[in-house]
Amino acid sequence: MSGRALEGIKVLDLSRVLAGPWSTQILADFGADVIKIELPGHGDDTRAWGPPFLTGSDGQPEIGTSAYYLSCNRNKRSAAINLATPQGAELIRRLAAEADILVENFKVGGLSKYGLDYDSLKAINPRLVYCSITGFGQTGPYADRGGYDFVAQGMGGFMSITGEEDGGPLRAGVAMADLSTGMFATVSILAALRHAERTGEGQQIDVSLLDTQIAMLANQGMNWLVGGIVPGRLGNRHPTVVPYKTFEVADGMMIIAIGNDRQFRAFCTEMGHAELGTDPLYATSAQRLINRDAIEAKVQEIVRPFARDDLMARFVAAGVPAGPVNSIQDVFEDPFIDARQTVHRYRREEDGVEIPTVAYPGKLSATPADYRHCPPRVGEHSREILGEWLGLDDGALDALTNDGAIAQRPVKERTQA
Repeated sequence: MSGRALEGIKVLDLSRVLAGPWSTQILADFGADVIKIELPGHGDDTRAWGPPFLTGSDGQPEIGTSAYYLSCNRNKRSAAINLATPQGAELIRRLAAEADILVENFKVGGLSKYGLDYDSLKAINPRLVYCSITGFGQTGPYADRGGYDFVAQGMGGFMSITGEEDGGPLRAGVAMADLSTGMFATVSILAALRHAERTGEGQQIDVSLLDTQIAMLANQGMNWLVGGIVPGRLGNRHPTVVPYKTFEVADGMMIIAIGNDRQFRAFCTEMGHAELGTDPLYATSAQRLINRDAIEAKVQEIVRPFARDDLMARFVAAGVPAGPVNSIQDVFEDPFIDARQTVHRYRREEDGVEIPTVAYPGKLSATPADYRHCPPRVGEHSREILGEWLGLDDGALDALTNDGAIAQRPVKERTQA
């Protein structure tokens, strides 16, 4: 298709696991040619993070193709290059000379010994946008530590405000520090790319899990900076908006998320308690916050006898924000999924295996995300990429293979796996 926003942009992806691959998948969705560099015979660690694994054409789990890996590696091509060998490191340098963007998540200084650090590559490609993703940044007191999402959620304050009021700290059910870092990395890359296109000047981007997690505190962080308030855990309550939480109903739980006085009055009228909407104790947002326990108890008493779906229909009609608490199965069985084309399903060309993926959520009218390549196998495109980007012929590629610098997934495996 035409109209890909990043058509012609070349990305060298030296990242693994989640934050980096999440970022490069977004770039790939918009047309960038993303080359995933993987260790021969091993590949990205997340390939082994299962079960579940993709079900292969033989009906058996395809070990090495985990659901985790599939979640963040579509639209890429894989080259298996051993950068620990002199020939492999030289190949990466040559690829970097052709690239517009490089993304890596090695420990600080980890690529210097191969001559693949920013200063080394800047000397051969001054326009290169070089994004380094780490746990704690290139500078500061923790720069030499390894980075993990769980640790960043804890150190960044997120877990201190997550969980039941009388319970212990909890991490989010997905890797929010990794995912948000990947998003911030992408925004930073695109800003730097714009600058490079205007000026010819590349730059290094230093983005860390902890910096990002602190930024994601948003209003909760500002509660401390502005008011000296140390937010705590509130379960499903909101720190400043009431009523805004889960409530028990006759057949389970539902969310009622009333964000202003008008919505509160609409709720009260719809439920036959219009007097609460004008009661001085509850009529304004500030008063509802002061009298949180009392009004939440009243709302709970009002909604408890009703079925969730009946309440949902009434609230939608009355303009009262509410929703179910869905399981993951519920989510993907919702009619929203088909209506919004939230799931794309690849059909792998070599064996017809179906690979589902959750689509990029933004709907762009002129340059939408597209889905050209299903997530690659390790080294699936090694020779193809090196031929295209560097012009290497079969003899040169054979020599690199024999030296252990590169690997290509065997043709038999590619056609029969």
